Amino acid sequence: MRQQTTRLALLAVVLSTIGCDQASKYVAAAHLMNLPRRSFLGDWLRLEYAENTGAFLGLGADLPTWARTMVFSVGTGLILLACVVAGLRRGRSEASRLALALVFAGGISNLFDRLAHGAVVDFLNIGVGSLRTGIFNVADMAILLGVGLFLYCDGQSADRRRAAG
Repeated sequence: MRQQTTRLALLAVVLSTIGCDQASKYVAAAHLMNLPRRSFLGDWLRLEYAENTGAFLGLGADLPTWARTMVFSVGTGLILLACVVAGLRRGRSEASRLALALVFAGGISNLFDRLAHGAVVDFLNIGVGSLRTGIFNVADMAILLGVGLFLYCDGQSADRRRAAG
């Protein structure tokens, strides 16, 4: 019963992450496209519509279309499949499975955009003065949170193995 509850909770995380990401991109397209960037909280937060055909910070955007498709669609699909396989393996902690679910949800949402529209909608930018992030979206936050949580869980697991060792 506990395993079924965990799976339902992870499914809820995946679906809500995808839903929040897609909804926020829809709102960004409807209210930010073709408009100047908007600044909030003393310029700590900027909202600015961008379509990213590349990866993180536009990396690879200049590649030919066929190469972008291979790297960003096929490559992402393989990474997402690896997340599912890793999440289903026995011995994973619930926190580790949550981390993989976040990576999967963010990745699948961005992959959907890439396949459906040829680009990923980004619209968030944070920072102080000239020290700023690139423009990103909710899916990117889920991926980053998931990777960070997974690395933390992996480090904790390694520490436990060494202590038991």
